[in-house]
Amino acid sequence: MSKKSILVTGCAGFIGSNFVPYFLEKYPEYFVVNLDLLTYAGNLDNLKEVEGNPNYKFIKGDICNRELVEFIFNEYDIKGVIHFAAESHVDNSIKNPGVFVQTNVNGTFTLLDVAFKHWMNKPFEYKKGYENCRFHHISTDEVYGTLSDDPNDLFREDTPYAPNSPYSASKASSDMIVRSYVETYGLNSVITNCSNNYGPKQHDEKLIPTIIRKALAGESIPIYGDGKNIRDWLYVLDHCKGIDLVYHTGKKGEVYNIGGRNERTNLQIVDTITSILDEKVPPKKRIGKDSYKELITFVEDRAGHDRRYAIDASKLENELGWRADENFDTGIVKTINWYLEKFGI
Repeated sequence: MSKKSILVTGCAGFIGSNFVPYFLEKYPEYFVVNLDLLTYAGNLDNLKEVEGNPNYKFIKGDICNRELVEFIFNEYDIKGVIHFAAESHVDNSIKNPGVFVQTNVNGTFTLLDVAFKHWMNKPFEYKKGYENCRFHHISTDEVYGTLSDDPNDLFREDTPYAPNSPYSASKASSDMIVRSYVETYGLNSVITNCSNNYGPKQHDEKLIPTIIRKALAGESIPIYGDGKNIRDWLYVLDHCKGIDLVYHTGKKGEVYNIGGRNERTNLQIVDTITSILDEKVPPKKRIGKDSYKELITFVEDRAGHDRRYAIDASKLENELGWRADENFDTGIVKTINWYLEKFGI
């Protein structure tokens, strides 16, 4: 049986590097081409377990490089795209918004346009043998803006977009370009918007790895503002399973929100992690303190910091049968164990 080649972008990053090993193991009939620029957030060590896999090919390059993207589509006869590649750190987007517009907007456009020309003769007419080709765009709940403290106030697929940071604005823009290719050209596309991911292989700059790393090093653990910003936390492997489900069974042109139903304030997150670390790696011996909680410090809030995100994932649950396997209490233990192993503790 000939393999079906799909292009996955940005898979040396956090979510993609969890997705690829899962996907290759589950689907031996696919050949996966990973296009990644290996910016600071991408690390090939994250993909060590698939390096020798005959169904996997890594190409270093930029999704904005149209010539390279066209070459990959032609060389491997790409019949599907799962698009992870994005600049994603909000603080960096505040300092350097241009990079976010370039990668997240122009890069997505390049991929879409090359896919359209490779798969279709003209709008709404697929080439023979390409009828089932699909473009899956991975996005974020941050495009919806911020929520009130009312627990019934949740992001749904029809929530109006109101992005508040250059990062979320660039992701909202890319979502709109994907939508336009569905409506104008009939491209078979789906979008998933996820809540905050956590788990193995996340970049050290993000909240949960930062708390773990700083605590173990005996350094101040910085918490923005009053620490009461709320996020809905999704274990990365549950997100990967949701992506798999939407890519294979989601309806063309639809948006699906993927959330963990695990709302926590940043204070609750730091409290949970430090409590687990207090037990696993006694702080007295390591840093000479009774608890890692003593390291918590409050720093000036981030500009335009959204107060609360929370996702209503019932469309994905009811229509496609997705369920998160991990709740925060189980997922955070797995995550901490992974980092302890990484740090050789």
